[in-house]
Amino acid sequence: MPPTTNLPGPPRPYGLGTFCNDDVPPFAGVVVDGRVVPVAEVLASSDDLSVRGLLERWDDVEPVLQRAVDALPDGRGTELDGFRPLPPIQPPGQLFCAGANYKQHVKQLLMARGVVPTGDVDPAELERQLDAGLDERARSGMPYVFLGLPRSMVGAYDDVVLPEHAHQIDWELELAVIIGAPARNVTRDGALAYVAGYAVSNDVTLRDHVFRPDMPTVGTDWLSGKSAPTLFPIGPWITPARHVDPGELRLTLRLNGEPMQDESTADMVFDVARLIEHVSATCQLLPGDVLLTGSPAGNGAHYGRYLVPGDVMEGEITGLGVIRNVCVAEGAIA
Repeated sequence: MPPTTNLPGPPRPYGLGTFCNDDVPPFAGVVVDGRVVPVAEVLASSDDLSVRGLLERWDDVEPVLQRAVDALPDGRGTELDGFRPLPPIQPPGQLFCAGANYKQHVKQLLMARGVVPTGDVDPAELERQLDAGLDERARSGMPYVFLGLPRSMVGAYDDVVLPEHAHQIDWELELAVIIGAPARNVTRDGALAYVAGYAVSNDVTLRDHVFRPDMPTVGTDWLSGKSAPTLFPIGPWITPARHVDPGELRLTLRLNGEPMQDESTADMVFDVARLIEHVSATCQLLPGDVLLTGSPAGNGAHYGRYLVPGDVMEGEITGLGVIRNVCVAEGAIA
């Protein structure tokens, strides 16, 4: 029996990424039902068919790409495990990182650093006070966003190289927002219209290099704490925004099979739209830019357990796929 074409109905979910293997150079592909189909085979166009090129004209391309995916015969393409997923956007755009953006995570940070008293305070009252403060921050406060280094990105299944000079290397599973249109001074109400899609990311951090003991009054040193090669796995592809509700996603990170982070994006202090509003008020967001939305509770700093060579991190977000990265020692790399 010949393969059947996908029948009319709801738009067919798919991913958009960049793939390669030993015999095939990097190409943009759509992922449907665990199979990869080159974009060049589903879009009849002489324009740039890289993921970056598609994002730069996303408003026009996305409906056409969705119709092409809907029309793909079942079984079209090559099994996904025949390819290595690269960071989806080649070359990557700007990288923006939101910090302290999950309520439970902020509570853990405050208590761990002794910012709030925990000794003689009733736990229920302490929880109420912390919740009230975070609710007020969400209403009247400002997100905390800093710049990352796009060249730290690696693919969804690539190794993460642990720098030999660091000893407190931590995982941070995060929802990545992919920008699909120029955004400057946009309002929260209209901000999601500028999102092309979403991906899974892990913003690995060198905790013992975030704060400078020689300059204690200056603050955080994100260059030293987050910019080494391979510290930012992302992928395995971009799931278009029409298929994602960013307010109701589950983030789960497993370390060697054990769940360490398990939280909903509903726990965000500032939602995706508010983050875009904030960043676009400061600078110009462009197609292909990546905005990280913060890490939920359950980092290694909370457990007092940091990454070592041989550890395997698996990060999963509802409907967006799984990234799996093995930690290796820097000195072990040829």
